[in-house]
Amino acid sequence: MKLSAFGRKFTADAGITSLMDDLGNAMASGDDLIMMGGGNPGHIPEVHQRVREILADIGGSDEGLRRLVGIYDPPQGEKQFIAALASMLNREYGWGLTPDNIALTNGSQAAFFMLFNMFGGDYGNGQRKHILLPLAPEYIGYADTGIEPDLFRAVQPEISFTDAHEFKYRVDFDAVEVTGETGAICVSRPTNPTGNVVTDDELARLATLAREHDIPLIVDGAYGTPFPNLLFVDARPSWDEQMILCLSLSKLGLPAVRTGIVIASAPVIRALSGINAIMNLATGSFGAMLAEPLVRSGEILSLSRNVVCPFYQAKMQRAVAVFHDAMADADCRWYIHKPEGAMFLWLWFPGLPISSLELYQRLKARGVLVVSGHYFFPGLPEDGWRHRHECLRVTYSQDDERVAEGLRVIADEVKAVWAEAR
Repeated sequence: MKLSAFGRKFTADAGITSLMDDLGNAMASGDDLIMMGGGNPGHIPEVHQRVREILADIGGSDEGLRRLVGIYDPPQGEKQFIAALASMLNREYGWGLTPDNIALTNGSQAAFFMLFNMFGGDYGNGQRKHILLPLAPEYIGYADTGIEPDLFRAVQPEISFTDAHEFKYRVDFDAVEVTGETGAICVSRPTNPTGNVVTDDELARLATLAREHDIPLIVDGAYGTPFPNLLFVDARPSWDEQMILCLSLSKLGLPAVRTGIVIASAPVIRALSGINAIMNLATGSFGAMLAEPLVRSGEILSLSRNVVCPFYQAKMQRAVAVFHDAMADADCRWYIHKPEGAMFLWLWFPGLPISSLELYQRLKARGVLVVSGHYFFPGLPEDGWRHRHECLRVTYSQDDERVAEGLRVIADEVKAVWAEAR
């Protein structure tokens, strides 16, 4: 089969493809694997009960059922949900939004594919622009979204040690360089894979840089504020017309509905809507209609603050305690990135005798699926920084006993690797 350059690029091996293959195959096959690799959210009974109630209301209404399955939405997305969301955000935060500032996509991944290729790549007349990632490591799903190669430029972070076995990445603003070849800045908050939360001050400085160079600041809030609010530190919701804020319903507990939300200036929304029409005709209605009652009442915010966030914070604390206990007798250096949000532990083993990819393979053979850290550095050179091959991303969103068992296997395997090297 002969393929175009586009076809070759998007059928080549990619980190996100490997991750989703592992996730989907493990969940579908029922194999006795401990799934600590993907970002599949946990089961939160309170969220599922509300979804059940809303589904019953929709199913009991002829008009509701027709809206759910029987009509195309506009390319911008389901109109009642968009209007309710604009109203809620204005009421809570005074952002001055209209429905023209919001578009829906078939999941956040689709939103980033469109946005990155809107602002990065070939501008004509020999000009090419990149997407600047000011804080590596970053989300595995960004890496292969560019239609053109070398779409990203990333900045190596500052590392500070915050406890005996804890560290934190910070934006190295001395190394952040915005040029005429920068099409947009993008940062996730909290960051997948590390759980790092860019501070309000760091976000404000990035916004200033974007404004000075008249480029957008794209903020990936899939785990962040104002919902689903998987944040264990203070972070203020923020938006202005220089910013493109991307939200999602997935981590609220609705990953299968594939609903991404983009809040941006009206010209950006019009452009996204046009691409949506070409790629999808329309976005799916299911997620928007499930969430619309929660948004209209503001319950989505209280549910996020009072149910979803505490659920993950408690799971994080249990996972950290288990790993500390499992590594107590380890004769090697090890650190956990300060877990400030999301649903991951980012583990760093300085001087690891094998690569993180080899460690991933050894763990998979023992029935524990994680993600090798090397995938999370799009835009940085492949060589020159050993750190990228010393880290693992571990999800703690699933059953606590299984997570604890998986963490103990990881600790045991890391100690075995060091013992073999001595």
